[in-house]
Amino acid sequence: MSFTEEQITRYSRHILLPEVGGKGQKKIAQAKVFVVGAGGLGSPVALYLAAAGIGTIGLIDSDVVDLSNLQRQVLHHTPDVGRSKVQSAKEKIFLLNPDVNVETYEDRFTASNAMNYIAPYDVVIDGVDTFPAKFLINDACYFAGKPLVHGGILRFEGRVFSIVPGQSACYRCIFQQPPPPGLVPSCQEAGIIGVVAGIIGTIQATEALKLILGIGDPLTDRILDFDARKTAFREIRTKRNPRCPLCGNHPDVTELFEHEQEACQLQAPGALGIS
Repeated sequence: MSFTEEQITRYSRHILLPEVGGKGQKKIAQAKVFVVGAGGLGSPVALYLAAAGIGTIGLIDSDVVDLSNLQRQVLHHTPDVGRSKVQSAKEKIFLLNPDVNVETYEDRFTASNAMNYIAPYDVVIDGVDTFPAKFLINDACYFAGKPLVHGGILRFEGRVFSIVPGQSACYRCIFQQPPPPGLVPSCQEAGIIGVVAGIIGTIQATEALKLILGIGDPLTDRILDFDARKTAFREIRTKRNPRCPLCGNHPDVTELFEHEQEACQLQAPGALGIS
């Protein structure tokens, strides 16, 4: 493929980077990224991937825009309240970069449709707000062999790490099962400072670009935790668990299924066995 003069100007700051250049920008333009959730995390992810020139962005979300979303879900504006999130998101992405093809799916991501949805895509982004959905995305990406960038947020904290199936620890290596219902409060119950969604989502977008370009050191086998109150990052080393129920030596999870729904985005650090 070749770029127009307008595209060369648009992506000039990328092309100037020796690690990207014209060849890397072509990789970006040919890449397909699937974003599960067009909310707090999906918003900055989609905006920055669109600005970068990702060829195709897939967005799945069955929800509509609520007034309470606008404090952190920057893809949506006040006139969008009551509208489909994926349609609102598609409009904003097109205004930012008409080069990008946006495929929208006004649907829930479920065990019955997950494999079909992620099949055409190169990288998957976890932007959901329930543990069952996070486990489902992890399992589907493992079975499909798709790189996954996980993100989670709650109150003043966020977390991000990347998973390359067969090469690094998966989500179940770290959190084998969702926490019992009621153990971890939801964002609706505990709150979330909006800017944390932007910070974690932007790191997720960075991870996706690194995976597409094959550059740098992705956040595989290490979790990056962020505490906004201290403006502090902490890195937690992980490794593949041979007893993992999904990717371990003797797996119990051999097909997709859905855990009972419990809304929340960030499992407590204590679940990692750390303080």
